[in-house]
This record gives sequence, structure tokens and C-alpha cells, in this order.
Amino acid sequence: MTTDGDKDIQEDLIRNSSLYREFQAERDEILRHKWYESEKMGYDVGFEYALTDWIIKHRAEWRKRR
Repeated sequence: MTTDGDKDIQEDLIRNSSLYREFQAERDEILRHKWYESEKMGYDVGFEYALTDWIIKHRAEWRKRR
């Protein structure tokens, strides 16, 4: 049985992990890309479009820079 305190500790460990921080940084870039693409197109392009487009066009270079 886990307590709320145990859950808080587990969540802190996850949030402080380098893998989680990388996931968050990548997600932030995708959301930024979604905003730019939506502004260009004049409508919300949606997360899945932005994700796919960002992976194809920008992910490799973004990872190299990190």
C-alpha cells in the first residue's frame, strides 16, 4: 500500500529525472511549433500535425543542439 507521501516522492523523482526533463523540453518545442504553424495557416493545426511536422523538419537538428 502506498501513501500520498510515497506518491509525492515518486512524482518528484520522475519530474527530476533527466528523461522527464528531455520529454518536457521536446514537448515545449512541439507546442511552440504548433503555435507558429497555426499562426501561419490561420487556424489551429492540432497537436498531431504539429508533432509529425516538427519530427520530420526539426527534431534531428534540435537533438544535435542539445
